[in-house]
Amino acid sequence: MLNKRISLIALGMLSATQAMANDQAESKGFVEDSSLKVLLRNAYINRDYKDGRPDKAEWGQAAIGTFSSGFTQGTVGVGVDAFGLYALRLDGGKGRTGAQGIDFFVKGDHGTSDASEDLAKGGAAVKFRVSNTVLTYGDQMPALPVLSYDNGRLLPESYTGTLITSKEIKGLELNAGRFTAESRKSAEGRDSGGLKSINVLGGSYQFTEQFKAAVYASDVEDVLKKQYVNANYVVPIDKDQSLTLDFNGYRTKLEDSYVRESGATGDDNKIWSLAATFATGPHSFTLAHQRSTGDSNLGYAYGGYQKDQGRVGDGGNTIYLANSYWSDFNAEDERSWQLGYGLDFSTFGVPGLSYNVAYVRGDNITTSTSEGGTEREIFNQFKYVVQGGPAKDLSVRLRSSVLRVSQKSSEYNVSGNELRVFVDYPINVF
Repeated sequence: MLNKRISLIALGMLSATQAMANDQAESKGFVEDSSLKVLLRNAYINRDYKDGRPDKAEWGQAAIGTFSSGFTQGTVGVGVDAFGLYALRLDGGKGRTGAQGIDFFVKGDHGTSDASEDLAKGGAAVKFRVSNTVLTYGDQMPALPVLSYDNGRLLPESYTGTLITSKEIKGLELNAGRFTAESRKSAEGRDSGGLKSINVLGGSYQFTEQFKAAVYASDVEDVLKKQYVNANYVVPIDKDQSLTLDFNGYRTKLEDSYVRESGATGDDNKIWSLAATFATGPHSFTLAHQRSTGDSNLGYAYGGYQKDQGRVGDGGNTIYLANSYWSDFNAEDERSWQLGYGLDFSTFGVPGLSYNVAYVRGDNITTSTSEGGTEREIFNQFKYVVQGGPAKDLSVRLRSSVLRVSQKSSEYNVSGNELRVFVDYPINVF
């Protein structure tokens, strides 16, 4: 049924009345509009667990190359996108690799029990454009609320399939796609994630300059069906003051076969968050509430890999919710509150430097053995982006989290201290 809907919406997109400039008519050509970019990334994550588990840490250097051609001229433009990824492990292992939440280098990827010394893989996709509608087939990195690739580690995830993106009407973006393979961020191979298939459908619309909304749905074969809704409203107050209200919500329904295999106690979860951010000059203040309900002891299930992990496989960043830091505060029945603050140092003579801090507390957590569990996290992050010179756009991000989980919640999460250091240097070759 979802495949039929995707076909129908695709035909509708291609025949939509044009209300914008025709992107394909303005194409300069396959070579003329092409670009090649290389991102050099040095990343380190350390987790100091507090429940007796061995500490985990991984460190690596990556090179992420992406090529995007322009489109040939004519009614139907044709182009190619490609990427090449390489990562070198810099730490010595020593039993500290293998944390599911870090996942730089998967253990046993080269047929051994140790983590890989390096990783190399690539992918390519062919793309077709008619007017302002693009159909892409091949290896891609989708960034949708119901299928969002994880780029928060050393190497990014990728997916193989078909995606249609249409922007025929000003302010309206429609997406429809089907993917049949997932490449794990820590492993080689196009299908290392074990995904059977996922269908995605939805779109977003900018109603006014201040108000935008989105609705999406997905169907992961033999795992779950998911719906997502978003509403974002910006209230201008003064020339340098605003109030932003952001609502995000997911509803997931697990398939019966997945419930049996995973040992879940139920199949339904609903989770939503509402965040209010007041910005004034260089300061921002955030108050957010997030709530999870339903009968599934898995809470809001997302991400991970079907192969080995027995997880969902819809992207490690498919959690467009306010209270997602080290913990996602997504347990069964969990309620959480956040107080956050951000500071842009440009006003104080240091352009490119920013700081964010947040305190999140969750309660009412239900597990198979207890009720009323709690967890709390203090998140801190400094980020600096070089503004000029040979190292222009190089960014350094230093992030830490202190997470404490009550004994009643130990089945759901684990206490610890986390440190992340990321250095990204983007290079525009052409």
